[in-house]
Amino acid sequence: MTPPPKPTSSFPWLILPPAGVLIVLFGVPLLLVLAVSFASRGTYGGVEWALTFANYTSIADPLYLRIFWRSLWLAVATTAICLVMGFPLAYVIARAPKRWQGLLLFLVIIPFWTNFLVRTYAWMFILRTEGLLNQALLSAGLIHEPLNILFTDWAVLIGLVYGYLPFMVLPLYAALERLDRSLVEAAWDLYARPVQVFTKVVLPLSRPGVIAGCVLVFIPSLGAYVTPDLLGGARTMMVGNLIQHQYLVVRDWPFGSALSFVLMAGVLAAVLYYLRAGGARSLT
Repeated sequence: MTPPPKPTSSFPWLILPPAGVLIVLFGVPLLLVLAVSFASRGTYGGVEWALTFANYTSIADPLYLRIFWRSLWLAVATTAICLVMGFPLAYVIARAPKRWQGLLLFLVIIPFWTNFLVRTYAWMFILRTEGLLNQALLSAGLIHEPLNILFTDWAVLIGLVYGYLPFMVLPLYAALERLDRSLVEAAWDLYARPVQVFTKVVLPLSRPGVIAGCVLVFIPSLGAYVTPDLLGGARTMMVGNLIQHQYLVVRDWPFGSALSFVLMAGVLAAVLYYLRAGGARSLT
């Protein structure tokens, strides 16, 4: 008796169409930008195909290094503040009754119904010298003269936290909502302190949500250009503004491409290290 024929798997054929789309729409433009980063700027803009590494060596200029440093600390601060603010909010939503969770999640995502540019303009009216914040503080007698917040790093930080806080709350909620409450109750039964319950039970079990939220906030914060352009003005330039300036104002596409690849390589290295470190800690 002959054995039945083995079923052939169609998985490789199913993956070919999306892989082809990714190669055409993502891989080819990426290779084109990489090739341009080794070219030279033309006299009147454009690209001259002369191989050079000057675009990458120019990034070591102290002016550009300060812009990278400013972008890095703003992105790290945004991620940290979003984590501190988002974790309690996500925990409250995850532990709320089922009939309230939908409403609370709706309130978290409702800002997405408004264009991000419009919301950033609203923060300009709030933070300016004659804005709502200063008027409220002056009326309450907390300050005697308006605060100069707009067009500073602090204004950019406020705008970034406001814009990307939901990206931290949603993955944290997904992780905390699946948390087994019996484990928390067992920790209380064993006379654990609140800090021990959080550090030994809640935080380790919610680590996947923490990692996902930090990645989702850190990456767009590092490359942001709308928020620093409007809330920071000419005083606060981040690397996203620098890349935009090279492409649209200076018309130095090779240098803009080199900046883009350095930023992409740095973000990729940081994310891979963070994911590896988080995955290794989650196994211990």
